[in-house]
Amino acid sequence: MKVVIVGGVAGGASAAARLRRLDESAQIIVFERSGYVSYANCGLPYYIGGVIENRDLLTLQTPKSFKSRFNIDVHVHHEVVAIHRDRKAVTVRNLETGAEFEETYDKLILSPGARPIRPPMPGLESKRLFTLRTVEDTLQIRDFVEKEKPRRAVLAGGGFIGLELAENLCEMGVEVTIVQMLDQLLTPLDKDMASFVHARFRAKGVHLMLKTAVSGFEEREGCILTHVDGGEPLCSEMAILAIGVSPDSSLAREAGLALGARGAISVDEHMRTSDPDIYAVGDAVQVRNAVTGSLGLVSLAGPANKQGRIAADHLCGLDSAYHGAYASSVIKVFDMTAAATGINEHAAKEAGLSYEKIVLSPENHASYYPGGRAMTIKLLYEKESLRILGAQIVGFDGVDKRIDVLATAMQAGMKAPELACLDLAYAPPYSSAKDPVNMAGFIAENIETGKVKQFHYEDLADLRSRPGVMLLDTRTVGEYAAGHAEGFINIPLDSLRDRLAELDAHQPVYVMCQSGLRSYLACRILSQHGYECHNFSGGYRLYRAIVENAFNEQANTPCGFSIGAAKD
Repeated sequence: MKVVIVGGVAGGASAAARLRRLDESAQIIVFERSGYVSYANCGLPYYIGGVIENRDLLTLQTPKSFKSRFNIDVHVHHEVVAIHRDRKAVTVRNLETGAEFEETYDKLILSPGARPIRPPMPGLESKRLFTLRTVEDTLQIRDFVEKEKPRRAVLAGGGFIGLELAENLCEMGVEVTIVQMLDQLLTPLDKDMASFVHARFRAKGVHLMLKTAVSGFEEREGCILTHVDGGEPLCSEMAILAIGVSPDSSLAREAGLALGARGAISVDEHMRTSDPDIYAVGDAVQVRNAVTGSLGLVSLAGPANKQGRIAADHLCGLDSAYHGAYASSVIKVFDMTAAATGINEHAAKEAGLSYEKIVLSPENHASYYPGGRAMTIKLLYEKESLRILGAQIVGFDGVDKRIDVLATAMQAGMKAPELACLDLAYAPPYSSAKDPVNMAGFIAENIETGKVKQFHYEDLADLRSRPGVMLLDTRTVGEYAAGHAEGFINIPLDSLRDRLAELDAHQPVYVMCQSGLRSYLACRILSQHGYECHNFSGGYRLYRAIVENAFNEQANTPCGFSIGAAKD
């Protein structure tokens, strides 16, 4: 069997190595148009920032190592420019010499990846404008930074690679401005959770211009102007275009293969295209959302690696199948971590799902062990079935651990209240006896059994205008004085039983605390004394982040703002 693979990196390289492990006699040929067949795509921003010092560490395999270890023929700087399905051959162009030749195949695997989106706008030819997708892009940016030592950089786009690059440039002393057409960064997060990410970037001096579209670039002597709709152009020594990627499916389209969402290559669960002798994997393929069943794109290394393995398995006669993507992701934001799995509220609404949401802000480990810091967890589950739809976490230590537990629970089909029963490892430096994931399960259980009712940030405007409602803050006097939500009176939890007379038993009480725990305890006290009460989901920590973010958006301030004792 002769297998030709178009493209390396995650999907193609994984398919090649798996094929060899399954079939020692197969002839395997890989064509890669860049100079690197297998490299750490996700590590590229960290090489630019000097966190990864040795460029050789970015290269996971070379043509030589592929040949010596796997007996696979790898040709870099070779681009497949046409597929001839009728005679099962591809046309290959040597990018160094321009020469073209044909290579036949028994089976073909396409792993062309995705290309950075470059919308038609002026100034894209500027040498001060960069995109970041390949090792070559990385070396070009790092070389520019080292030689030119830019003081300012404008970054168009607020996705994973863009934010990682913004962080690394900032850590090098470059003043960074992020321009994003949407009203938030990191769209896997809901805007309330993204508020924490916004605050972190602003606190580090990164200027955020949200709800702002880039209209073009213009090179001036010593700088590049980034033109934005409705505002003055931004002057910097370099700019990076990182507004997203699109599937590189032109080769498949020209060969007459079926395409799907956003022009991605349509594949079945075995990664076969509409031609049974051609497979496709990675960022160029259409995949099913494992939560909603909808078809779309997932440009992440984990799914690409798995798809490469599945294509190789099926090609060798194994019944491997790809059952869809949960799009689990994690990103470092300076000393903070943001992570997500499954779908967010926006996607749940688009899918027409009836869902419940839980927001909690527990500490990452036992409160008595020094160094504990709060993380905020948002969990979505379906109201009727109680199946977990998705989760988002923003915090510091331990975020990656919890998102992986929640992703595993979701994929295992667990119901949200069953998270309370998970037997998770505990020691004071790492967790609490009741892990934050368990706490999310407790809250879901309490909601579903009627022990607690919730209200959310979006309910506050209506509550403040409604007569006959009591808004109660159960934090300490000092916490309340340092900052509180407008309209909330303060009765600390430990004084509540003695001060029940101050509350009208005929009025519903809406309760807030710092993280949601003390307000829950207050609700249990009040409900057993005949009060109708509701607990604020996420606590004052979430409320403050949302209000801070709204203030900064309005003021367009270039650095972090703390509301301190100010009210909204």
